[in-house]
Amino acid sequence: MSSAAAKPILYSYFRSSCSWRVRIALSLKGISYDLVPVNLLKDGGQQFSAEFKAVNPMQQVPALKIDGITLSQSLAIIHYLEDTHPNPRLLPQDLKKRAQVRMIADHIVSGIQPLQNLSILKQMGEKKMEWAQNCIASGFQALEQLLHHTAGRYCVGDEVSMADLCLVPQVFNAERFKVDMGPYPTITRINKALLELEAFKVSHPSRQPDTPAELQV
Repeated sequence: MSSAAAKPILYSYFRSSCSWRVRIALSLKGISYDLVPVNLLKDGGQQFSAEFKAVNPMQQVPALKIDGITLSQSLAIIHYLEDTHPNPRLLPQDLKKRAQVRMIADHIVSGIQPLQNLSILKQMGEKKMEWAQNCIASGFQALEQLLHHTAGRYCVGDEVSMADLCLVPQVFNAERFKVDMGPYPTITRINKALLELEAFKVSHPSRQPDTPAELQV
């Protein structure tokens, strides 16, 4: 079997929100793959191994080996999957809605998630919980307002989009860091609707091969 025809390999950590986005996309598009767990905490962080650095020099998950190339950065991966497996589509055909999807996705992946990422929290010491809560709450206040203009059943209208793939893992992080979700009813409603979909269930951190037994559902 040539490398281009080989089954995709996803390097993932069960609780990584960036990895979860890609797992949702692969599931929605019906792409079967092999998973290689990269434990971000064990052995000082397996992402820092020479072996994984050869896969992704940024030493972050996810990384996806597919069609003979290796891709990192979750949105770059999802865009490639969208280009090569256009159904079901994750970017609306309507250009204004498409721009709104990208806006919301970028708001989360650039404006919220990196500020509460593991590498930042390690440097915050005892203040890491408070820091994460403040970063997420600040981002969610803006996101809640944006969604008032764009949301239907999901983030933009009534079709699942790339924005939704970013929203659900970020709400999971918010709940992990005990953020009060009371002020964000739209985010909460959309998240609940998305978690009813099979692709979001099978990709959930509680159902991964590397999920610790005590966190499995």
